[in-house]
Amino acid sequence: MAEQEGIDSLWVFERLLWPINPQTPYPASPDGILPAEYQIMLDPLQTLALVSANTNKILLGTCIIDMLFHNPVLLSKSFTTLDIFSNGRTVAGFGIGWSKDEYQASNIPFNDKGKRADEYLQVLKRIWEDDNVEFKGQYYNIPSSKIGPKPLQKPHIPIYLGGFSPNTFSRIVNYDTNGWLGALGGPIDSIKNIMDIIRENARKANKDPNNFRVILLTYPDIVESNEQNTSSSNNSSGSGINRFPMTGTIDQIGKDIKEIKDIGVDHIVLGFNFSSMGKDIDKMIDITKQFSKFAK
Repeated sequence: MAEQEGIDSLWVFERLLWPINPQTPYPASPDGILPAEYQIMLDPLQTLALVSANTNKILLGTCIIDMLFHNPVLLSKSFTTLDIFSNGRTVAGFGIGWSKDEYQASNIPFNDKGKRADEYLQVLKRIWEDDNVEFKGQYYNIPSSKIGPKPLQKPHIPIYLGGFSPNTFSRIVNYDTNGWLGALGGPIDSIKNIMDIIRENARKANKDPNNFRVILLTYPDIVESNEQNTSSSNNSSGSGINRFPMTGTIDQIGKDIKEIKDIGVDHIVLGFNFSSMGKDIDKMIDITKQFSKFAK
């Protein structure tokens, strides 16, 4: 239905566990408890494989998969399979995770996440690009091998990294990923500041800043009246309006979308999964179409 209505991308995310007594608080909630929606989760890539068989044009993205929980050879093959089945419509959004419980369940040490991620990206690119694949690292090793087939997209499936640490922004540039997959959790200016950091990192590395694009996950919160949802610590950037971005009427959120596009964000993802609208496909599609006119 989304494809028929002209929506250009569909995104899924991953959650391995909903811990009863979490070792690590969930960073996006005041009490540290994960949303109830995380208790029942389909496998993201198998879900997208089903979608790919029933669509022809819509982009299929992960927002996000925590790559360290997966063997890189197996995960690379799953993404390659999806890219072939979908005729080159796959976007790989990766993170490194934050939950000690999920690391424990994956039998991966919680320490040295960043160093593992650095190697992981190198392994993925070699598998997707090289005819003869060989890797000898501290965390991952692949004997000289043929690993095929290769993805349809060249030189590799687009890779976007999620995260908010300076190491993430450096990793995006150092390993020549396609860009940053961010999430709007505060003022729009904060997103622009991160984009500026990535561009500056690129310039310092003598790389073209325009090679690194930005996909932004947002969670629209629509109200039916002009009454503004206030937040004393999160002002809409530059507007002087005491309103959390992507919250308000259709027109107010539309202005936020336009501002997000104006600062250079390439792609906006609308997340409805934590709202009542997330159970109403017709309404989600209708609202998305209404928002799309503001992004043009």
